[in-house]
Amino acid sequence: MKIHHPVQLLLVGLMLASAWGLPFLTHAPNRLLTGTGIELAALLRGERLWLLVPVLPLLMAPFLTPLRKTGLAVAIAASLWLAGLTWLAGDEAARLAGGPDSLVRTSFGGGFWLLFILAGLQANDALRRLNGPGGRQTLAQLAVYGPVLWLLLSGRLEALSVLKEYANHRDSFDLALWRHLQLVGLTLLPACLLGSALGLLTFRQSRARGPVFTVLNIIQTIPSIALFGLLIGPLAALGKLFPASGLAGIGLPPALLALTLYGLLPMARGTLAGLQQMPEGVIEAARGMGLSPRQRLLRVELPIALPVMISGLRVTAVQAVGLAQLAALIGAGGFGAIMFQGLLGSALDLVLLGVIPVVVLAIAVDALFALLVSLLEVTPR
Repeated sequence: MKIHHPVQLLLVGLMLASAWGLPFLTHAPNRLLTGTGIELAALLRGERLWLLVPVLPLLMAPFLTPLRKTGLAVAIAASLWLAGLTWLAGDEAARLAGGPDSLVRTSFGGGFWLLFILAGLQANDALRRLNGPGGRQTLAQLAVYGPVLWLLLSGRLEALSVLKEYANHRDSFDLALWRHLQLVGLTLLPACLLGSALGLLTFRQSRARGPVFTVLNIIQTIPSIALFGLLIGPLAALGKLFPASGLAGIGLPPALLALTLYGLLPMARGTLAGLQQMPEGVIEAARGMGLSPRQRLLRVELPIALPVMISGLRVTAVQAVGLAQLAALIGAGGFGAIMFQGLLGSALDLVLLGVIPVVVLAIAVDALFALLVSLLEVTPR
């Protein structure tokens, strides 16, 4: 058989190795003890064997001809396989749960996570070959996880340990979600304004390009924890000099400042790249129409460069979602607070409760900006 998709072949090989080489679930007497691994093969008995039906198209994916319908079939099979894996984990956890006062915990194993990730990669690779508009592909990629979301919202996964942790820490989770969104939202506005201004400056003044991007690159190379620590002293001193300013060495101010500094480089590069791609004929036509430099910037240059600028903001937003996790180290809160609480208590599922929402939030933010960019690229300006 001819191999049409080498990437799919690699993913299939890793999927088979994960299914037989790693535990699918772990079962422990309580949240602190190490669990006993449960293999996927031990769970696929009786009626559960129907869950293997979507696996057949995935195993054949490397050998299928590169047609639109075959790519769609692989994506649908991957979606069903993702839902089947998740349902199987929740069903087995419910079977092992015991009574209402039981302390037993059933958690996702390494095999589950690898199988889930690999199936998602197979779906994304198949959907990229559909050659549709970018916005439609993004929606299709999100739709792959729709059945999993339905299982989560329907309560069929409540017996899993990570969902038990959510039930026990719901108030803390809600506060962490709000603070994480606050950190990201308050970072994007100054990063967008300052980064765009720096990008415009380097476009107008080519001599400033080297020094500006040298400084921004140096900031980007500083480890985030180190930058948080470096800002504590100066902001604490400013807070003492200006008590009414609300500045402090820990908490929200240093976190927002650090996240903004990290967001300047992708925003400045995106602005510069967008302005540099401007066709010279468009600029000459704008000059011939008698537009002033300011009018050319606002009416011609920025609208044409906007999709690339939004792509830079997309990188800034996704980066802020991830880096905000570490802001909990200086008292800024967010999902990092839950993650570090789990690390201190050796509670892996509590760690996951702080990590999984950040991953989902990053994917959602990336998809939102991808849709926005695709809309701007097809909308006449």
